[in-house]
Amino acid sequence: MDELISLQGPVEKIDGKLVLLIPLEAGGDRLITCSRGISEVDGDCLKVVIQDWLADKLRITEGSLVSVDNRNGKFNIQAVNPMPLQ
Repeated sequence: MDELISLQGPVEKIDGKLVLLIPLEAGGDRLITCSRGISEVDGDCLKVVIQDWLADKLRITEGSLVSVDNRNGKFNIQAVNPMPLQ
């Protein structure tokens, strides 16, 4: 079993899409396996594009702080302080 890693970072908007850039040296390299199919290595970062339906479900927007981890061998993402429901 892989060692549990948990990181926090902001969501950015790049080319009109919500993106999470996780530096490989900060632990992104240990999230590559569990995020296959939803991420790609882009330079020195693991790049995860957050689909609109997931952003809506998690109540995150550009600038939102999110937490990611590899619990249970899966890539998990959640808002640290989700936007209030409207």
